[in-house]
Amino acid sequence: MSEESANKRLAIFEGEARVGEVMQGLQAIQLRPEDFASPVALQMALSRIYEAVLKAFESGPKKRYVAEIRFTDSLGNPVTFAVDLGETPPPFSKDKVKARIVVEIYEEE
Repeated sequence: MSEESANKRLAIFEGEARVGEVMQGLQAIQLRPEDFASPVALQMALSRIYEAVLKAFESGPKKRYVAEIRFTDSLGNPVTFAVDLGETPPPFSKDKVKARIVVEIYEEE
């Protein structure tokens, strides 16, 4: 679904969200494609992850709630991103909910 005006374009997508908990400080832990380029690159990535986990545990466990949102874009590509919902539990009764994604494209004046 999309709307148009002279100065902007608006697209609305429907998707799904999975709500869960993550430990604060572990958001930086991620594997990138280049981490699998060689055995040494993977070892360096695992060392980086190990250090991040140790730092997170040293600072104490703090939970944050996040929603992992998935939808399909206008070209049929799958899109996934996360939204931080804060430290308090969200008001949902289920861990799988619907998501509406609004994209507004405009030119700054």
